[in-house]
Amino acid sequence: QLQLVESGGGLVQPGGSLRLSCAASGFALDYYAIGWFRQAPGKEREGVACISSSGGSANYADSVKGRFTVSRINAQNTTYLQMNGLKPEDTAVYHCAAGVFLRTYISGSQHYCSITNFASWGQGTQVTVSS
Repeated sequence: QLQLVESGGGLVQPGGSLRLSCAASGFALDYYAIGWFRQAPGKEREGVACISSSGGSANYADSVKGRFTVSRINAQNTTYLQMNGLKPEDTAVYHCAAGVFLRTYISGSQHYCSITNFASWGQGTQVTVSS
């Protein structure tokens, strides 16, 4: 069974940092692209950081570009999302998902990332940015 488990969320002050982890079990992560998505209450889900299976390509949402970095260590079957310069508007439940290819989309003139052919979806970890 393909399973993804996120960890590393929590409460942080504005300007702070967090690193989220996404650990895979039941399958080899290196065959899959990984996307990090977030959803805040009352808002649509949005793709914020996506990385190809090899780690050679990554796409970011306009709102997090320059602040978030996605990486992966396939030998550890884990993907990471380093979040710096956190803002209150980054507050959301963050999920990771495994798919086949990277893609991007535009909503309301903002660019976001996503993946195709979703194979697995994690349960999410809460990130709260507040003073």
